[in-house]
Amino acid sequence: MSDELIAVHSEDRSEDTAQTDGLPRLAGIGPNATGTDDLWMGRVTGEPGEDSAPHHHGEAETGGYILSGNTRIFYGENYDECVDLEPGDFVYVPPFTPHVERNLNEDQPVEFVTVRTPANITENLTVDPDLPPR
Repeated sequence: MSDELIAVHSEDRSEDTAQTDGLPRLAGIGPNATGTDDLWMGRVTGEPGEDSAPHHHGEAETGGYILSGNTRIFYGENYDECVDLEPGDFVYVPPFTPHVERNLNEDQPVEFVTVRTPANITENLTVDPDLPPR
């Protein structure tokens, strides 16, 4: 990697990154956007009225910042714990922590910026969690 700054404009974000159903990701920084393997950063959208599929991010530490909308993230044993987030809130997700994001809005997406190190590791899980109804 050179010591040159790299600008990635919104139209240049990459869909070529790990994905989870109901939670599309666009990479701004990462292997397919800037050539770095040590950091991933992107914009994530929670579809209106949808839950993401259950997943975790392997060894990666994850930070998120809510831009718009409201989300609830289920985690813990049997996904029985949750945290609610609104615009301006940050969230930290430890490595190997299974979770599901729920968009609490029926008519608008929830948008957030996510940063992950070392990379956008995404392990989709095959469990079907028994989440509380909306």
